[in-house]
Amino acid sequence: MRFDIVTLFPDCFTSVLSSGLLGKALAKQIAQVNLVNPRDFTTDKHRKVDDEPYGGGVGMLMKPEPIFSAVESLPILERREVILMSPQGQTIDQPLLRELVSNYEQLVVICGHYEGVDDRVLHLVTREVSLGDFILTGGEIPAMALINGVVRLLPGTVAKTESLTAESFEEGLLDYPQYTRPANFRGWKVPDVLLSGNHAAISQWRYEQQIKRTSDRRPDLLEKWQQEKKQGSREQGSREQGEK
Repeated sequence: MRFDIVTLFPDCFTSVLSSGLLGKALAKQIAQVNLVNPRDFTTDKHRKVDDEPYGGGVGMLMKPEPIFSAVESLPILERREVILMSPQGQTIDQPLLRELVSNYEQLVVICGHYEGVDDRVLHLVTREVSLGDFILTGGEIPAMALINGVVRLLPGTVAKTESLTAESFEEGLLDYPQYTRPANFRGWKVPDVLLSGNHAAISQWRYEQQIKRTSDRRPDLLEKWQQEKKQGSREQGSREQGEK
């Protein structure tokens, strides 16, 4: 997977891209991250990348010319998505990350700044993506989250691949509570079932805890999971009926 990040602040990525599993994945060339500064594509002596919005208003907008030139300088792989990090975009979630991993080999990520970008930049963009319903000073932090979420799903990044499926959001539910040694810490004890060695009982407990935790913390997710489960049961029933 190749990432091309168009950003006015490439230094923001240095520590993130060299740390933890992400740093190891890049070192093993599981993914490649290329940082491109649109300021390098300006043509005036002041290297100006922003200007006042037509019609008035507060703040400055990123100009289209440097962004277009930056993106057009990049190689074009066959399966490419050009993403603008924007609070108006599709919210990052696990299905989106899986889709990007499955369908693309190159992600060009444009990080807006100031009051955003000239709307004509959208002619370059194939998808807008958001970290959530709030405003940050720029698209760099959301871009880091996107890179991290995609790279950890690439084969070879996480040693134990089963850990990618047994976690929050992968099955539509939040993850179950987990514990490690000591079995008793300041009077808080690990549930007896986890110490029992009974794998069937442990599996059932974890499933029940997923439902309870999702109900308590994200009832919206539980409702969606229940609806999808009902839909799946109806489709399965229709298939079985048709085979008779």
